[in-house]
Amino acid sequence: MKLTTKGRYAVTAMLDLAIHSGNGPVSLADISQRQGISLSYLEQLFARLRRSDLVTSVRGPGGGYRLTAAEDAIFVADVVDAVNESLDTTRCNRAGDCQNGEMCLTHHLWADLGDEIHRFLSRISLAELRDKPEIQAVAQRQDQRQRETAVIAGDTRPASA
Repeated sequence: MKLTTKGRYAVTAMLDLAIHSGNGPVSLADISQRQGISLSYLEQLFARLRRSDLVTSVRGPGGGYRLTAAEDAIFVADVVDAVNESLDTTRCNRAGDCQNGEMCLTHHLWADLGDEIHRFLSRISLAELRDKPEIQAVAQRQDQRQRETAVIAGDTRPASA
């Protein structure tokens, strides 16, 4: 499977946004700090997510990003598709020239697997992920670590919760 860092980071960032969106716009700097994803990489991903109308930006003090739809209406496959991530599991990128310019014996098996993965991800919403207890526990740990880092740095502004 060719789900690369781009797709994984986009899903992670969108899930972080879904978790923290109840307090208004979420800054990419906060997502970057909590998830360990570079700010410049997040900016590139969010440009694609914005073009796909999954997020909207809010300018000014207290600005950041918001989801354009409810968390239960945005699915993992939407996010992966928005960043042009391939879920192709064939060696030939579905060209059918996998074995010396011809289709290999298992081409259709791997093509079907890629389709099945996409269908699976199309059934998982950000809300479903957000509400999982194990994800909530990780988010709480990340939020606590972010608050501790802010205190050590002398930043008295509340970190987005």
